[in-house]
Amino acid sequence: MRVLLLVLGLVIGGSLLGPPAAAEDPDVVRSLTSTDGGDGTYTVPVLNSDVPDVSVARVPAAESGEGRDVYYMLSTTMHLSPGAPIMKSYDLVNWEIVNYVYDRLAMGDASSLRNGQNSYGAGQWAGSLRYHDGRFYVAFNTNNVGGAYIFWTDDVEDGAWTRIALGRGFHDMSLFFDEADGGTPYVFYGGGSTSAVQLSEDLTTVVAEYPDITTHTDHDLPAMTPAYEGQQVFWFDGYYYIPTITWPPGGGRQVVLLRSEELLGRYTSEDGRNTYEARSVLDSDGFAQGSLVPVTTDGETVWHGFFFRDTFPVGRIPALIPATWSQGWPTFGDEGRVRLGDEFQHLVTLPPELAAAQRLKSVVTSDDFRNDAPHKPFRDEQWDLPAAPEVDESLIGVELLGNGDFESGEVAPWAVQYTADLEVAAVDGSQVLAVSGRVNNGSGPGQVLDGKVRNGVTYSSSMRVRYDEGPDTMRFIIGLSYGGGIKQAASAVAVRGEWTDVAGQFAVPDGDDVSDITLVVETPWGPNQTPADQVDYLVDDISFIGRAGVVEQPVEAEYAHNGSNLDLAWQWNHNPDNRYWSLTERPGWLRLTNGHTVSGNAVYTKAPARELAHFEEARNTLSQRTFGPRASAEISLDVSGMLDGDVAGLATYTRSFAYAGVKRVDGELTLGVVQRLQPFSDSFDQSAAEAFVPGSTVALGTATDVHLKADADFESSPGQLWVQFRYSLDGRTWEDLGSPAGPLTMDWSLSHFMGYRFGIFNYALERTGGRVDVDHYLLSGTLSADGVALDRSLLDASVAAARTLDQTGLTAAQAEQLGEALTAAEAVGSPSTQNQIDAPAQALAAVVAQLRADLATVPTPSPSPTPPPTPEPSPTGSPAPTPSTAPPSPPAAVQVDVYSTPGFHRVNGRTWHTTCEPYSQTQRCRTDIWATAVRMVDGEFVGNTGWQFNNLTYLPLLPRASWAQNPLGYSGEWTSSEGRRWRTECDTANTGRGGCRSYIWTDLVVSRQGTDGAWTHRAGRDWVFNNQVRFSS
Repeated sequence: MRVLLLVLGLVIGGSLLGPPAAAEDPDVVRSLTSTDGGDGTYTVPVLNSDVPDVSVARVPAAESGEGRDVYYMLSTTMHLSPGAPIMKSYDLVNWEIVNYVYDRLAMGDASSLRNGQNSYGAGQWAGSLRYHDGRFYVAFNTNNVGGAYIFWTDDVEDGAWTRIALGRGFHDMSLFFDEADGGTPYVFYGGGSTSAVQLSEDLTTVVAEYPDITTHTDHDLPAMTPAYEGQQVFWFDGYYYIPTITWPPGGGRQVVLLRSEELLGRYTSEDGRNTYEARSVLDSDGFAQGSLVPVTTDGETVWHGFFFRDTFPVGRIPALIPATWSQGWPTFGDEGRVRLGDEFQHLVTLPPELAAAQRLKSVVTSDDFRNDAPHKPFRDEQWDLPAAPEVDESLIGVELLGNGDFESGEVAPWAVQYTADLEVAAVDGSQVLAVSGRVNNGSGPGQVLDGKVRNGVTYSSSMRVRYDEGPDTMRFIIGLSYGGGIKQAASAVAVRGEWTDVAGQFAVPDGDDVSDITLVVETPWGPNQTPADQVDYLVDDISFIGRAGVVEQPVEAEYAHNGSNLDLAWQWNHNPDNRYWSLTERPGWLRLTNGHTVSGNAVYTKAPARELAHFEEARNTLSQRTFGPRASAEISLDVSGMLDGDVAGLATYTRSFAYAGVKRVDGELTLGVVQRLQPFSDSFDQSAAEAFVPGSTVALGTATDVHLKADADFESSPGQLWVQFRYSLDGRTWEDLGSPAGPLTMDWSLSHFMGYRFGIFNYALERTGGRVDVDHYLLSGTLSADGVALDRSLLDASVAAARTLDQTGLTAAQAEQLGEALTAAEAVGSPSTQNQIDAPAQALAAVVAQLRADLATVPTPSPSPTPPPTPEPSPTGSPAPTPSTAPPSPPAAVQVDVYSTPGFHRVNGRTWHTTCEPYSQTQRCRTDIWATAVRMVDGEFVGNTGWQFNNLTYLPLLPRASWAQNPLGYSGEWTSSEGRRWRTECDTANTGRGGCRSYIWTDLVVSRQGTDGAWTHRAGRDWVFNNQVRFSS
């Protein structure tokens, strides 16, 4: 069971950002990331953490299975893994992460930081989340992984996702099912125009194209620019609504709303005219892009705004903005005005106990690394890995370019790219290529290399270049043009009037189609090119040679489940290599082992400043969001396993970064601070980029236990982040590690394009095998620099609440969860930081609040079971099922473990029956539940009400060691002799400490009841709970 379940904060007075809000109740516990006031109000944003490109879907109370409307939200996480988080809320203010759409977007080099490749600024971008006909859909575009994808699942919180590749890109795509036309599926997309494609019923194929349904030229509206984007489509009250984001010259980010009675506009109107109207409906403080969300109160549904705001360095932060409607158009906020920090009344009213529990939800969490998070099916996706490419040895170690030194006096086989003049000239006693008359950054020489370049080979490229007129410096690039884009092979910054050497290495990723490839010489791309970007230049000695050596290939062990399950708040910086991190090798610790060395040759794919520092190239950096206005993270690091050349520590990062790290050099361990700040210089010295800041170093001597603390201040200097790193060698006495690092800012190059994150890292410069162990990760909203005394009030209040909680009605698992959280809070003796107080105290408060909410919603048991209504067979009628004999009336509800107690039981509103018998060396209990099961019979769905098998439970009569050879007794997957797939998880939140649960992959029927009361059924496959083992020790 989790001890540190999630992170909360005690915020007293004032909003998180912006003007002061109304006074808050100091006794109300709140999340670090939510702005719920605890008094029925909230402020904007609703989340003070990086949650961009929001798309929200509602599941109505009649279909949610929870008796109330439930909201889910999708966000963008680009290159992070896992990706496309699914968040859940009952009130649209307090959110928690409940799932991800994928564990890895792809297994290629770029997604995995393999062979010098990366996906910074790429990966998963703005998408849409839809709930349609009982099924959940997520659609998004990728910048570097084959275009657009659609994923679907029947269980948005715990189900597996099915992936559909559309094979082409759709900018800022919005999946839309046209309920006015029987649910016809479309994808809307575009920038500067609104276009759509119709999809086949199974969503796999484009069956019709509708470009430019409406464009910016159709509207006489100054805010409607050629770059409007971020479109999401909704239909209600007889209109199709499309909120978009625009950013007109001289203005700010704002929402332009498109409206039409015809979805396809000019394609279905009688005279082919545009049918969409456009209005600027929100132009206030930069809130724009996102969803319209429905809220139903007393039978009336009103649609409100859920838009985000660029608030760097915290990130892009979302806001729930109330709307009032008149004549089919909304007015958002206070007569169209919304300011950061504005206060609004909750739109959704929850029961007090549930509201209190929701206030403790968060998108960040402290963690004790006890490996007790549930295992989610999204982590089990399988991959077909390509075979290692065959290498033509005749093309290795030889020059692949012709006439690279131009001593022939001819230009051929070089040819012009775009428009330029190419001429061989004698300069300084050598023949060189003179390039002039350029019209853009790509104007220059190129040479076709068809048939010479191979996947999986690393190529060294080089040239000499000089320019004599223009800016003081200019970057020159050797690029490879293929697949519709340019891959950078090498680059360097030249100084006007001087010959400059350009050199680099490039590994051609597996799967890239290089059958049509050209080597080109370019200068950097950028918007609004000027003549200064199109300098004339001289180039000579261009070379491109394949190098013998090992190129790392992806293997199954990289993604195979390693028995460790992290909390959903964690994301890796690119795909992790599961061979080299663990929560099981040293129980209670996160182990990071260096399975790779950084090359120092990795480059970012966009200008400016293309080189990546070692930290950015490192694999298996584990990260969480930061939060505003102040965020503190603390870890304990065991560095005894580090090797020479290893660097490990705690970072705050995006493209700029700062970290407190331990370096081992010649057997000596040194602690210090590294920072890489914007703006970057044109030149890049890899060895100096991560040098310790003078005055920040501490020689560790024989000490190997290092406590690190990063205090992130987003509030003192708007637009800047300053981080004070602190350290302790005994966990009690803390010292500042130099002066605050910063200012950390946003460069707007779209390189990371996300808010700053905390990261735990370990990388190797020299050899693999070194390791560090992390004992805990503790969060707080209080910084040491605040100068306040340690405050135990939340700890004491949480412990008192837990001790006085009426535990009548708690299940055994709930009681164990409470006990462990209480034990952890009571174990806080003489803390030395607020983090050490807040993390266990706040986690206990969350457990108590959730248990109170659960107890308040447990239905009163009836004296005898009432069979649920038999689902109506679909799609054709069938005879009504005959229920089996109804069970006897169970005794009055008491706290009972239904899985191990023989007899009839009434728990959580359901009736259970358990029988136990000796089995081998232990005892086994079978539990059945009174329910309606739907099965496929002769092609029809038929329901049967009666006793249905639930699971088998092996009682705790044997120690764990006795189960060591039985797959029911340890984590993993296996296939039985009959060909059935099984999966076992142990010591998780579901199983509890000292237990395992096993699931079988099987056929099943998913049944859902619509708002009209009718049932629909669908055949599917999923993991189904079947067995559980409990150990005596």
